[in-house]
Amino acid sequence: MVPSAVTWGLLAAWAVHDVEELATMAGWTRSARPRLEERLPWVPWERLEVSQRHVNVAVGLMGGVMAGASALGARTGGRSPVFQAALLGFGAHGVMHLAQAAVTRGYTPGAVTAPVVVIPFSVWAWRRLRAEGVPVRAGASGWAGLAALPVVLAGVHAAAHALTRPRVLAAFRRIRRGRRS
Repeated sequence: MVPSAVTWGLLAAWAVHDVEELATMAGWTRSARPRLEERLPWVPWERLEVSQRHVNVAVGLMGGVMAGASALGARTGGRSPVFQAALLGFGAHGVMHLAQAAVTRGYTPGAVTAPVVVIPFSVWAWRRLRAEGVPVRAGASGWAGLAALPVVLAGVHAAAHALTRPRVLAAFRRIRRGRRS
């Protein structure tokens, strides 16, 4: 039987990692932008700068995705293709953080917890799944899961952008005021 430390551990490891991103992403994108524009001029840095509100919403939305994937993993004993795709994506996400830090030659949000939480948890979880006899999705389905990572991340950030636009925020404030009356 796959321990819940594997399935719900994905959500816990993600939460630890995303606390770092929550605390550093908005400030880092503002302060690092001039240096990065000079070093990597082809990157559209103005599109990548995010507000703290955007980060908060994006982290919350991604938390929902990870909670759903972890719940599916717990319900299926780690056999869910969604859980396995999320686990694979989480590990790949950790490797991407290290690559980003190498390319930018410095700290990037998530680079501290990637080598000490994200990657070790992912490797451990895969080993535990295999040790418990859980069929691990490989081949085309594994690649499909990995390919879904940038799509999910882009979708989360697009939704966060839409939800944090000034017009959307003003509408939410009007709705809240109407409820208090």
